[in-house]
Amino acid sequence: MLGNEELHKQILYPVTRVRAGSSGGSGVVVYSEPDPKNPDEYINIVFTCQHVVDASIKMRDEFDSVLKRNRKTDYFEEVVVEIFQYLGSRLVSSNATTGDIIAYDKYHDLAAIKLHNPNKMDYVATIIPEDEIKNIRLFDNVVTSGCSLLHDPFGNSGTITSLREIIEQKNYIMANAPAIFGNSGGGLFHGDTGNLLGLTSRVTVNQMGFGLDIQAWMNFSTHPDRLYEFIDNQELHFLVDGSDDYHKAMTRRTDRRKEAIREFFVSDESDEQKDFGVVDNG
Repeated sequence: MLGNEELHKQILYPVTRVRAGSSGGSGVVVYSEPDPKNPDEYINIVFTCQHVVDASIKMRDEFDSVLKRNRKTDYFEEVVVEIFQYLGSRLVSSNATTGDIIAYDKYHDLAAIKLHNPNKMDYVATIIPEDEIKNIRLFDNVVTSGCSLLHDPFGNSGTITSLREIIEQKNYIMANAPAIFGNSGGGLFHGDTGNLLGLTSRVTVNQMGFGLDIQAWMNFSTHPDRLYEFIDNQELHFLVDGSDDYHKAMTRRTDRRKEAIREFFVSDESDEQKDFGVVDNG
């Protein structure tokens, strides 16, 4: 197990509290690097669960003047992220900053937030290297770190109890390090390396008469394979690849979105032509 000082720096200090509308949960700082376009400022990224910020994700119909038709598009309200400052084990302040959702995936229940605060974050979680995922074993020491019931962040120790829990066709890691509502979006960290394995996202709840019985010691976190799927699908490679950067990633996302819209409407027009019996004369 990590020493006490490293537990603070790698597992407690990078954890944030996230609020979106009337909802709340936890988050983890996973990136803080100088902005290539403005080196005096830093780009700061926080991971959380999509369901934590779902209230800030909106859909609307809008008219596209280029395509000359209505299309559905998503837009985002700002979220609030609290960054905590410590003196050893003593919490000395919490500073709220707003941020923008730059990527989300309902299937993986993951979201990435870019903070408006341009100052360097002193403590950033290290996502487990992809080639080390295969080395995770049952009984490995782990720590869940988050804002249980929206309390200030704290950690709970335990071990990995299952490497493959399939829930709604998605793979999770199960651990007996306690977690409860509010931990969602917080980290499951490896106790020996401090690496971020996944985000805590589910707990076991049973109906007991008119109440609920919560097994806080049977909680589920995003499998690290799914972290990398999210990073890949959302073009966020800069989070784990030093040769990439935020601005390149956003350009790729914009290009992919434009291409997807173009292909959709080309396909849609082709279907309409078939419906009206229009065929190619070539």
